[in-house]
Amino acid sequence: MLEESVIRLKESAGALYFSRQCFKLNGDECAIFEFPLFINGKGKKMTRTLYDLCGRDERLRFSPYCWRVRMALAHKGLAYNTIAWRFEDKQALAFADYDKVPVLCDGDQVITDSFKIMRYLDKAYPDAPVLGEGTAYQRALFFKYYVERSVTPSLFRSVALDLLAAIHPDDRDYFRKTREARFGARLEEVHNPEQGKQQLYQVLAPVREQLHGSPFLDGETPSGIDYLLFGSMMWTHTVSLEPLTESDDPVSEWFTRMLDAHNGIARQAITIRDLN
Repeated sequence: MLEESVIRLKESAGALYFSRQCFKLNGDECAIFEFPLFINGKGKKMTRTLYDLCGRDERLRFSPYCWRVRMALAHKGLAYNTIAWRFEDKQALAFADYDKVPVLCDGDQVITDSFKIMRYLDKAYPDAPVLGEGTAYQRALFFKYYVERSVTPSLFRSVALDLLAAIHPDDRDYFRKTREARFGARLEEVHNPEQGKQQLYQVLAPVREQLHGSPFLDGETPSGIDYLLFGSMMWTHTVSLEPLTESDDPVSEWFTRMLDAHNGIARQAITIRDLN
């Protein structure tokens, strides 16, 4: 690195800064990157970093669990940078004593597991709760299990081979081996988009009912329960060439609103359709 300068962006409880770093390339060329930094009240520089799964193109980010955390960070208004990670790169997470993403490094704190990260964010940054406390937290925990055990399997059946095509070539053997062991069948047998869509329509029935009364699952604005489901829906949206819900389905209308939430961070994401 040739040079680093820190740019003050705004005042808050601490202050938000960007580190502008210049890296030498070839000859006299250099590349400039900006990484968000958090300066605490004592003037200590702290970098917030999210380890995030990438696909065959490093810009392709499709992990449902990482998307939960991305939306929670946006909800809190917290700046962060990301490090692209692949399934086979276990050594990169050795510092966290974990072998999956997301992993969030917040100053000297290392937090693993998407739901635990969301919980941590509520404890560390209590303004604008994501999961909440008491009854709200228990409701979110129940919804987490519903998404993971009912919604996600239906989605996977719809896009199993799309996922295989989207991930990095070096990860495909690992992905096939682990997923086929989990489902007890070859991916080609699991992949059944029509059956997956039918199952998805059925399991989303309570979501549809909830959305008849409010624009988001958590009411007038999105929060933790929305992010739990959105992560999984964004997973398939990122890797699939076809939508999995009908355009007039309340779930599709909710998903569109979620794409636009928090200044449209999800709508700006690269999808497989951008790469084909």
